[in-house]
Parts: sequence; C-alpha cells; structure tokens
Amino acid sequence: MRRRREMTIDEASGATRERRRLRERRGVRQFVANRAAVVSVCFLLALVLLAFLAPLVATHDPDEQNLLNKFQSPSAEHWLGADLYGRDLFSRLVYSSRVTLLAMLQGLAVASSLGITLGLIAGYAGGVADALLSRVSDAIMALPPMILALAIAGILGAGLTNAMIAIGVVLAPPQFRLARGAAQSVASETYIEACRAIGCSPGRILWRHVLPNISSPLLIQTTFAAGVIVIAEASLSFLGLGVQPPQSSWGVMLRAAFDSIYQAPWMVLAPTVMISLTILALSTFGDGLRDSLEGRGRTRSKRRRERVESAARSSV
Repeated sequence: MRRRREMTIDEASGATRERRRLRERRGVRQFVANRAAVVSVCFLLALVLLAFLAPLVATHDPDEQNLLNKFQSPSAEHWLGADLYGRDLFSRLVYSSRVTLLAMLQGLAVASSLGITLGLIAGYAGGVADALLSRVSDAIMALPPMILALAIAGILGAGLTNAMIAIGVVLAPPQFRLARGAAQSVASETYIEACRAIGCSPGRILWRHVLPNISSPLLIQTTFAAGVIVIAEASLSFLGLGVQPPQSSWGVMLRAAFDSIYQAPWMVLAPTVMISLTILALSTFGDGLRDSLEGRGRTRSKRRRERVESAARSSV
C-alpha cells in the first residue's frame, strides 16, 4: 500500500514536471525570438571557445618579455601593442578569458553551495533553523558588499581562489533569500504534504520535488551573479587581492594600464571593452532568460504593434 501511494505521488510529481517541460519549450521559442539575448549567448559561447582555444589563438607567449618592445603601439606583430615588459597584450587578453571563466565557476560554486543549500534547508525546515540562518543572512547583507569582500580577501590572503571565496560569501545571501522564499512556497503544495505523509525523507523531498520546481528563479539569479563576479574579480585583481602577476587577468591588465596611463593610454581599452561586453552579455542573457521563463517573451512585431496601439490610444 505504501509503495502504491508513493507511486501515486511520483505520478503527480511527474505530471507537474511534464507541465514544466511544456513551459520550458514555450520559453525556448520566446528566448530565440529575443535577438539581443541570442546575440549575448553567441558572445558568451565565443568567450568560452576563446578560453579553450587560447594556445591556438594567442600569437605570443603571454608571459614572454622583450624590453625592446616596451610600450609598443598596436602593429602587425603585436595587434594590441605591448606592455611595460614588452609582453604581447593580445595574447594576455586571450589567456585572461580563462581566468574570468574560472573565477565565475569558483564564485558561483561558493555562492550556490552556501546560499541555495542553506536557503532550501531554512525554507523547508522553518523554526529555529530558519530564524538563525535568516538573521545571519540579514547581517551579511547589511554590510557594504565590496568592503566585506575586501575584508575576507585580506584575511584569506591574495589569490584568485581566496578572492572568489570572498565574493561567493558576499553573493550567498541573495541566493539564500531567493531559495528560502521559493522553498517556502513550494513546501506548502499538496504533493509535498503527501510526500511527508507517506514518509519520504527530507533529503528526497528537497532534491526530487522542491529543487526542480524552483530551478527557474535560481537560474536567473545565477546569470546576474555571474556578471557581478566578473566585475568583482577585476576589481580585486586591480587592487592586488586577486590574480597575482605574472599571471594575466583583465583586472591585472587594467592595473598595468593605469600605472602606465601617460606612457601608453591605449593599453586600457582592450580589458575595459572585454569586461564591459562580458557584463553586458550576461545581463542581457539574464533578462532574456527571465522573460522567457516567466512567459513574457515578445516578438519584435508584437512590440511594434503594442507601440502603435499605445500611440493610437494616447492620440484619442
């Protein structure tokens, strides 16, 4: 009898997952109709491809020094010029994309493992655990994010991994609050109550029934957090608490360009453009993902028709 009831619950949950899959297919069509989001995805895929193919794309060894090429302007040999030590800036820019992707993976891993896990536990369990974890989250969010990240990175020491641990701790509270609120809303559903009634373990309920139903808002939050990680990594590396020379990153390149702004002002352009485009692509991708998952995707013709109708109503 218990096995039959459990199968019934699984069938009900399966029906819910089927409806979710139908919404996801509709969301994919709406996402593809968003040209800006598609362009952002293409840029991010190109960035990932550039990171994996860095040894083939780079024209020089990124750490090779040649003082004869000190502050050389862009040329056929050095497409973006050379820095203070004669290192090729294009090659360093290409290899820096690997650092950016690694920073995003590390920062998101720390933020998700802390925020989402503890948020699910707090939202599902409630009571003392919820109150305690919520107060800790509120205390962290009350502090200035960058100051807190600088303090944690200063305690842990310089380095990319330590910097991303600091950023992950700063980004965990927003994910905690989102996961907690979503878990609380899903935990009150009828099929969750039925799972508890037949004796399903909390881990099974959280993993098989709660987490899949709150994956959409968590995924949207993750894309926006990735953009924050990019600018945070560049900021900490610029201040000397992130990637350490001679390893290259966009923040390190910005620091070198800042120190040589009067001798070679063009050095600041390439890392600034890459940081800006990456953050813009992640933000646009997150907006498109949110619109498609929430069913607000609109084609260009629909938007044009809405503008015409709005203008007609205002003229009347």
